[in-house]
Amino acid sequence: MKLLFDQNLSQRLAEVLATHFPGTVHVRNLGLERADDLTIWSTARRDGYTIVTKDSDFHELGLIRGFPPKVVWIRLGNCSTEDIQAILVRSIDQLARLADDPEAGFIALP
Repeated sequence: MKLLFDQNLSQRLAEVLATHFPGTVHVRNLGLERADDLTIWSTARRDGYTIVTKDSDFHELGLIRGFPPKVVWIRLGNCSTEDIQAILVRSIDQLARLADDPEAGFIALP
């Protein structure tokens, strides 16, 4: 599973999680730092990314447009990059099930 981190998450996450999730990038790596949600959604769909965000917008887009792309919604308030990293690493099995389930398009963590 390759992840695409939304603008509202640190670019460092893509770097530190690349060993767990090969091919993972941040929207900045793709020149999408100023892109609207629909452009990011379309890029993720075309290129096989799972979007990781702290924003409900992508979940709502998924309800309207279906999936792919799949969405991981980090539902933590004020937290550190290390907290998000830990949640994603701790949730590797859940994320693998999301990736493998053709009926699933979304997961909320934690």
